[in-house]
Parts: sequence; C-alpha cells; structure tokens
Amino acid sequence: MAEAQPFQPVDRGDRVERAMGSRQLAALLPDPAGMRPAYRHLARAISELILDGRIALHVRLPAERELATALNTSRATVTAVYDLLRESGYAHSRQGSGTWTALPEGRTPSGVTRFLRSEDTAIDLAKAAPALPDRLLADALAQVAPRLAEHAHTPGYHPYGLPELREAVAERFTRRGLVTVPDQILVTSGAQHALTLFLGLMCRPGDRIMVENPSYPNALEAIRRARLRTVSIPVTDTGWDIEIIESTLRQVVPRLAYLIPDFQNPTGCLMPDEERVRVLRAAQRSGTWLVVDETLADLALDVPAPPPFASRAAPGGAGQVVTIGSMSKTHWGGLRIGWLRAPSRLVTELAGQRVATDIGGSVLDQLLALTFLTGTDDLLPARLAQMREQRATLVAALSEHIPGWTWRLPPGGLSIWVDLGEPVAAALSERALACGVRIESGAYFATDPGVFEQRLRIPYTTPSGTLREAVRRLAAALADDLPLSVAARPHWIA
Repeated sequence: MAEAQPFQPVDRGDRVERAMGSRQLAALLPDPAGMRPAYRHLARAISELILDGRIALHVRLPAERELATALNTSRATVTAVYDLLRESGYAHSRQGSGTWTALPEGRTPSGVTRFLRSEDTAIDLAKAAPALPDRLLADALAQVAPRLAEHAHTPGYHPYGLPELREAVAERFTRRGLVTVPDQILVTSGAQHALTLFLGLMCRPGDRIMVENPSYPNALEAIRRARLRTVSIPVTDTGWDIEIIESTLRQVVPRLAYLIPDFQNPTGCLMPDEERVRVLRAAQRSGTWLVVDETLADLALDVPAPPPFASRAAPGGAGQVVTIGSMSKTHWGGLRIGWLRAPSRLVTELAGQRVATDIGGSVLDQLLALTFLTGTDDLLPARLAQMREQRATLVAALSEHIPGWTWRLPPGGLSIWVDLGEPVAAALSERALACGVRIESGAYFATDPGVFEQRLRIPYTTPSGTLREAVRRLAAALADDLPLSVAARPHWIA
C-alpha cells in the first residue's frame, strides 16, 4: 500500500481533515524496542502528541500495517495501540475510512467569561499586555493638546487613518527594511480590527484558512465567527515544521494563512529567516494570502528585532502578504491603535468596508499614538529592560516554588509557555482563581477543544513583586489537599 501523504486534505463540513503518513508518525514516537508493554507506551505517546497539538484533531492515522513497518514492530502491537486510543477517546474509527484522532468526551477549553470579568481583585495573568507609565501619558497629553485643537476645526473623520499617523507607520516599516508608502497603510482599532476587516473582505463562509496551533485566541474566535474552515499546523517548543506548512499549502491550498512568526503567541518562538523564505515561496506557489501578525515583533529581548516578514519575499512576491500590527503590546492596549500594511488597492477596499462599521478612529487616540510612535526609540529600550527583569523574576519564582514545571525561555515576547507535566490546566486555573490568580488553561489557545491541557501561558507583564505573589498563589493552589481533576488524563497513565 502506498505511503499516505502527510495531512492529505478531506472536506468534513466546517473543517479540513487530513491523513498522516506512517513515516511521519513514526518519527514522532519513541522506539518500541525494549518497552514493556510497548503498545501502552506508544498509545500514551500518541495521546500526548494530540494533547500537545503536535498531531491535530480529525487527522487519519496510518493503516496498521504501514505503521507497524515504519516502527519495525508487529501489526498486533499497532492494533493494540489503536484499540487503546479508541477505548480512551483519543481516536475513533469510521467504517471503510480508517482511524481518526479525537479527544475524550468532556474535554473543552476554558471559557472566555473569566477573562472578561473585572469585578474582583485577582492577580490577572490572563492578559499579556503591559500598562503605560503615568509619566508618559501625561507628557503625551501635553504634546497632543495643540494638535487636537487644530483638528477640532475639521469634521474629524479619517477612514484610512490620520494622514500623519499613516506616514509614521509607513516610515517605521521602511526603517525596518520594507519600503512602504502611506497609501499602503490603514490605521485600525487594534490588530484584531485589522484582521476582522481583512477576513470580511477576502473570505466567504467555508473558505479554508491555515492557522497555527496553538495561536492567539481572539484571532481564532474571529476566524470561527467568519465561519471559515481551519486547517492547523503545529507550533512546538522548538518552532514550526516547515515541511508540514509547505505540504499543507500545496495540498489544501487555503484561501489565506494567519501566522505569528515573531515571538509567537503563546509559545514565544521566533521563525528563522530561512524558514520565512520557504513559507513565502510556498504561499506564492499556492496563491495563498499570508496574514502576518507582527504585534510582538518589537519585543526582542535576547536577539535583534526581526525585519518585516514581507521583506524576505522575492521581488514581486510580497503582493499577497498583509502585515498587521498594533501598539497594544509595546505601548498600551488602551489606545486601541493598530494598522494593516497591504497593497494600496486593497487598502482602498478595506477603508470602504471600514466605513460601514466605525467610519474612522478617534483623532485623540491617533494623535497620542503618533506621539508614542515617533518616540519609540526613547520608550522601547526601557520597556525591554523592564520585560527582561520581570521575565527573570517569573523564571526564578517558578523554579523556586514549582520546580516540576518546565519551559523553554522565549527570546522575546511577553509570556512563557509552561509545561505542567500532566493535563490538569483547566482544573488548576479554576483553583487558582479561588486563590486570587486569574489564568487561562492552555486549551484556550488551541484550534480544537481540549488540547494543550498540560500547558499554561504565564505573562511577565506585571510588576516583579506581583509576579512573585502570583507564583506563590499558584504553588498554593497546586499543593491544595483536594486532588486536581484527572478525568482528562489517559487512563493508562500511572
């Protein structure tokens, strides 16, 4: 029987299902030689890959005979592996179509309601965004007042954005290595607004969109609300599997792809330059639009700040790359200022669509943003130093109070993607709230319900003293005499 191509697309309603090749799966599994019993170890390994998002849901597993050959084991062993996965809810079979990955019933991501609540005084680790120092706001308001008075004599509607802010954003791109003119910039109410506008213009319900797994939850929700069919590509602690991205673009041919290549949210990974070139080439061949989220690009803590993703395209190859960004992560989310860089004709169409929703953004907010943006070279070094200090505080506190947790230190961004060692994140987040810490389970960042239950995203955007107290409370929640729910654990884990 021919080897199944990795992630061969199959339409199933609101999502795209794929097949996984035997050699690809075998490369992710431990050597069964010497394991006793081997089938339990292999089943556990596959379930953990599903929980960690490295194997997506609704993927057809290799035929038993093919996988047995790839693993150099007996077919009976693989049959027992699949039987155990089905028994535990991590797979199901369809008559005549093979075995497909799944999750046990009852595994769902933690909801957004706790993220929205503001009436309590819990330490908030659900939002990875820094505050704005009072001094900076006061200075900016003083500078803005005369400019605002000038604009007060005009109607104040700017669907494209304030002209001087568009010019400043374009200059920022040019300075970073991607020549840009103001006509290529649309100022929006944050990066989320930019993404929503683009989805509304370019996509229709049922279109395919490639997304990272895990990814930014609000972007995933916007994609769901647009009723798009997602096809996910895994992002692990070590980054992206570019071969999977290339094969997905080639075989699925999605309408667009949403990527966070700069200190990816939530993993913190930075896509290497050579991988960016490969993604751009693959997207150009498939005709897929790339939506590149660069909201974290300036937050380079241990490496030089990366150039714009589109700057790595071959001549003429950046025409289908849309870059979105904002000031929420580098400056302050309360400004609600973001932008979108795209071909001028597309910016014109998006501005027309924007008029039907909010006509244009606040002139005051845009003038404040202009003041901050033109002073970024003065503000950013202090912000980066602050994030390095708070990251070190968080790491030290975790090492002291919860030494069993593991993580890979991100080279930038605003958070650490922590591995708890067992899938208890949802139960822990509930208990942590009772201890005065609001934090979301890793499942909140998943493209499919229930995965990443062994993960937490812990931001280091709060002051060092607050971070130490938050970790102390998490440790207290973890040490509570009441057992964490283990219903989500594969039953063969001891």
